[in-house]
Amino acid sequence: MEIEVNGAPRVVLEGLSLAELLATEGLTAKWLAVAVDGTVVARDSWDAVHLHPGQRVEIVTAMAGGADQLEIAGEHFSSRLFCGTGKYATAAVMRQALAASGSQLVTVAVRLLRDQSGPPILPELELDRFRILPNTAGAHSAEQAVHIARLGRELIGHPWVKLEVIGDDQTLWPDVTETVAATKTLVAEGFVVLAYTSPDLVSALRLEDAGASAVMPLAAPIGSGQGLQDWSGISRLRQRIQATLVVDAGIGVPSDACLAMELGADAVLVNTAIARAQDPVGMATAMRLGVEAGRAAFLAGRIPKLPFAEPSSPVQGVPASS
Repeated sequence: MEIEVNGAPRVVLEGLSLAELLATEGLTAKWLAVAVDGTVVARDSWDAVHLHPGQRVEIVTAMAGGADQLEIAGEHFSSRLFCGTGKYATAAVMRQALAASGSQLVTVAVRLLRDQSGPPILPELELDRFRILPNTAGAHSAEQAVHIARLGRELIGHPWVKLEVIGDDQTLWPDVTETVAATKTLVAEGFVVLAYTSPDLVSALRLEDAGASAVMPLAAPIGSGQGLQDWSGISRLRQRIQATLVVDAGIGVPSDACLAMELGADAVLVNTAIARAQDPVGMATAMRLGVEAGRAAFLAGRIPKLPFAEPSSPVQGVPASS
């Protein structure tokens, strides 16, 4: 039978008791509380309460307050720096840079297996350490993007995808119309869609309405290193959309990532700025610190901008000249 445990479906034996469920989840009874369909179940009743199809089980414990984790589709990330895996000089440098970044989510391209394609990337990654996010980079239509996403799901084994549909080959600007269409199809098929888009409010709203779990506006054209070009656009998106907001593409230096986070982005995705830096490992560390500083500043709340000066020292009691 199927039940729901902490928001996720579970297939368990018919009539399983709460105590048996905890055992199958690898949990010990100490420091836990359990509710079934919204009703708290006393600890001494766990053996006697047997579950039925469709029931909702909540298992909670106490954690340190103030944990600032990012949640996407029920999965939690302590790092708000997402990284790409392309353009590194060697696989060894990539591994070192990813470790220094602290990233828990990395993107990979889905490509035909040919001699000129280079070695597969997955054997070079610690798959138990990262959420691997296949992307549809190179797609120019919704149909092509959906096809690549389906291949990526089969390859990686989960339905997460970074959706990209390119409308212009020179700027790699996204085709928002096709991206929205692809999002609708993929969401209907159970995909968790993180959609690359422009920093346009209406486009972001359309993607959110289509079911995208994350909206990923570009900071600047992919790989350009130009930094955040439309900071007011990112700010508008933060004020209006409820989906996860990830600033993607064009980040050049840690201050770009920091600014995006100060504006309220939930995360940033960086590839070229790290991979092509003179010291990729050092730059990965710097990007991690930039993201952390920007997030801390956003949570702290900046002072309002004023059109005039406001003295820091008291204006009364200034000694007169002799």
